[in-house]
Amino acid sequence: MFQLKRTDSTDPDFIALIKRLDAELAERDGSDHAFYATFNKVDQIKHVVVAYEGGLPIGCGAMKAFSGEAMEVKRMYTLPHLRGKGVAKLVLTALEQWAKVLQYQRCVLETGKRRPEAIRLYEKSGYTIIDNYGQYAGMENSVCFQKQIT
Repeated sequence: MFQLKRTDSTDPDFIALIKRLDAELAERDGSDHAFYATFNKVDQIKHVVVAYEGGLPIGCGAMKAFSGEAMEVKRMYTLPHLRGKGVAKLVLTALEQWAKVLQYQRCVLETGKRRPEAIRLYEKSGYTIIDNYGQYAGMENSVCFQKQIT
């Protein structure tokens, strides 16, 4: 059974998971990694969800204000040996519910085309592809999504 904790970006379990995420992304993104890393800073994120199993941190996700009516989902990660077991879906749903409580109407996010498992998660979760926004406009490896949550 998985447990969830709402926290912020100063949480040591979140920080440890993000280090693993960044190492994995550096491998997958190759030469694009330096560009993407500049947009993945977490020092000021107030809305983080960490997933646990047996008291151990196994996954996470975060969100930050994107606009007056949208939150941007960031830093989604699950330990590799637990992928496909519903951890990411649980975290994503918790983030969406939190965004609703905060009175946001939609969530947006960006992921890489080299992450087909992430793309499947977002599509199965009701996200639709949108034009790449902001810093991701024109980035060949990026795919952006949105979902109405209210």
